[in-house]
Amino acid sequence: MFLRSVTLLKEKITNDKAYPFSISAIREMDTLDFANGVTFFVGENGSGKSTLLEAIAYQCGFHTAGGGKNNYYEVDSSQAALGEYIRLSWLPKVTQGFFLRAESFYHFASYLDQLAKEDPSFNYRGYGGRSLHEQSHGESFLSLFLNRFSGRGIYLLDEPEAALSPARQLVFLRLMHQLASGGKAQFIVATHSPILLGYPGAKIFSFDSDIIESVRYEDTEHYQITKGFLNRTEKFLVDLFRDDE
Repeated sequence: MFLRSVTLLKEKITNDKAYPFSISAIREMDTLDFANGVTFFVGENGSGKSTLLEAIAYQCGFHTAGGGKNNYYEVDSSQAALGEYIRLSWLPKVTQGFFLRAESFYHFASYLDQLAKEDPSFNYRGYGGRSLHEQSHGESFLSLFLNRFSGRGIYLLDEPEAALSPARQLVFLRLMHQLASGGKAQFIVATHSPILLGYPGAKIFSFDSDIIESVRYEDTEHYQITKGFLNRTEKFLVDLFRDDE
């Protein structure tokens, strides 16, 4: 394990009604402990999971629009609002890793293309040998995971399933297992995917209450809704559309 805990520096907060402290799960956070190689953040949109993940990326020195420590490019609205209000505790500290932000991945791929234009020797090292824009959305994500994620590091991923088919989500699970089980990597993932959440032994933190709390996989809304839909599809849809009739 590398990142041991994240602590909210409440003494630095001057307005707990302003964003991001208007989010109850963030405002009420004290210290969040990480004891697993794979940790998931789950919760509804706007619950604070991506906000905290972005702040961790900021404190790691990663580009908050996506990238590692040595990636520099401009993207609007990529500031980490929570970044200066948390403290990370490491044992040992690592400086290698990557922050994937699905919503700004296009800008990261464009940044790589610019590097390739400026330096022919760049040759998309670590990204599969060709422009990510020359691949489908899902292919480019998987190419990044397979080629850029290796060795000792911490990988912060915000909705990596956004471009992955169910089959490729399983490929990604295998990659996570290969890296995390060998003690080489730590993953913290914000996700809505019931497939990814099924990773064995992972810690799952839910942001859906006023406080961040640990939950079992089977108790997540993602698991329960998906299981209910697959087991009783017709009844599920009848109930869902009842008010439209």
